Amino acid sequence: MITSLRFQVLRRAALLCGLAASVACGEAPLAPPAHVNALADAYVADYLEAFPYQALVLGAPEVHPDQLADHSLARLQRWQDREDQLLSELLAIDRAPLEGTAAGVTHIFLQNQLEAARDFRVCRMELWNVSPTWTGWQGELPLVTGIQAVGSAEEQAQALARWSQLPAYLETEITNLREGMKLGYSAPQNNVRSVIAQMDALLGAPVDESAFVQMARPGQAAFRAQLEALETAGIRPAIIRYRDYLRDEYLPAARAEIAVAANPDGAACYAAAVKYHATVALSAQEIHDIGLAQMEAIRAEMATIGERSFGTSDPARALNLVKSDPKYRFASRAELIAYAEAAVERARQALPEFFGRLPKAPVIVEPYPAFLEKSAPGGQSMAPPAGGGPGKYMINAYKATEQSRAGLESTAFHEAYPGHHLQVALALEREGLHPISRYFFLSGFGEGWALYTERLADEMGLFSSDVDRLGLLSNEALRAARLVVDSGMHALGWTRQQAIDYVLANTTETPSRAEAEIDRYIAVPGQATSYMLGNLEIRRLRTEAEGALGATFDVRAFHDAVLEDGSLPLWALREKIERWIASR
Repeated sequence: MITSLRFQVLRRAALLCGLAASVACGEAPLAPPAHVNALADAYVADYLEAFPYQALVLGAPEVHPDQLADHSLARLQRWQDREDQLLSELLAIDRAPLEGTAAGVTHIFLQNQLEAARDFRVCRMELWNVSPTWTGWQGELPLVTGIQAVGSAEEQAQALARWSQLPAYLETEITNLREGMKLGYSAPQNNVRSVIAQMDALLGAPVDESAFVQMARPGQAAFRAQLEALETAGIRPAIIRYRDYLRDEYLPAARAEIAVAANPDGAACYAAAVKYHATVALSAQEIHDIGLAQMEAIRAEMATIGERSFGTSDPARALNLVKSDPKYRFASRAELIAYAEAAVERARQALPEFFGRLPKAPVIVEPYPAFLEKSAPGGQSMAPPAGGGPGKYMINAYKATEQSRAGLESTAFHEAYPGHHLQVALALEREGLHPISRYFFLSGFGEGWALYTERLADEMGLFSSDVDRLGLLSNEALRAARLVVDSGMHALGWTRQQAIDYVLANTTETPSRAEAEIDRYIAVPGQATSYMLGNLEIRRLRTEAEGALGATFDVRAFHDAVLEDGSLPLWALREKIERWIASR
């Protein structure tokens, strides 16, 4: 991994030279591989300079552990100018000689990252980001506090300095939202109401339950007292101002329409968002049709399991049975968490039969904070920290006794082993892989991989029963439904209730979970398409490899080949696996 000192050197070089390449400083031109790596080095260094706390999110070394981030429009414009500068220089490099090399992989990733970000700007997300899911500050920053190092007096001082900037951070959010309103951008009213409810929950909790106070570890009484003082005098008043702004000024003027098409350039935004997240170029209607076709195939499999184990070939009846019958629900919050932990451990033990490379970093199961549970996703993977330690599988234990067992194992395999944690930890630990590919995550690849591994888990013999296999199919159906409802809501005129009803009819999601899912898709257009689209591409590549290689096909080698370069755009993954097949 790049050290903090190297980051500082790269940052100073960029400031002095204006460009990453040494030619910009009047030195001899760099060879293409070195030039590409210099540009990627500069991108990583400059990104972490612009957005310091993202180091913890990405699993990168901290550069400024005492800084949060400046999300002002002026600072964002400077970052976008830097992206354009790096892209211009990257496109001047001939990629042909880099084909099949490590520098070639870096070139592909960096070009995709810069072009997708440039095109995604049409959405102007910074002007209407009132989000009840992970893209909202309250969905991300409290989880970041659980990762920040606070063991020493110096680290505690850095943490206090960083989180004392939260009031200014929230004032910037208000400023950006006001500017968005002037320009015709807003979040939908229902999402705004959800965020207001989250703020009320934050403010209603005891001070000592705040994620910002709970950074203090046992035995750090003085540090805890400082955090409580910051929470009381700084953070809570800022949250009150943000909440009151949303409630009194923003909500009355927010848009009633759920579709991003209601914002300026909304149709262009949706197309750019799909490309940004899923790394494919498909129209809304194409996405919708793929979702409908996948749902039909999944329902046929549900009928088979339903007839075998639930006395019905009607998928809707089988799903309703495992959702409504108390015998398929958890008896307690503790039982739900233990069920997930057992699934993760079972998967860990089975990995060597299906993977040649295994991560060193373990993963632990941890429930979401209480204020996030109602609107948080069913699970979320947090990368292992740069300084060592486990990754986290954040599990949603909200109303545990109302949750069906169906789907929980599948989600655990998706988030931990052999899904997100395996993929992310392997990338972070891979020597020779450029940090840009280790730290940054492409949703089409990463979410596609995680969904692929849910089906792989059944191949690995990990599911406990047909209840859990029905949960697997329900999870797949949810990803197919995402294609249908995401395109439906943002481009094809679907209502929020229509989307909720579609999810409830085809999955084991409860009404509260279905509502949270739909509000997530409304807040983050296009991202929900990446799961099934990426999964289908990885499945196609495996089928092609099995057909071409026959008896010589090695599933361990295939999986290692898919994962060895970190996240890739799906088109680049296809090129890579086709070369891998030919080489064998």
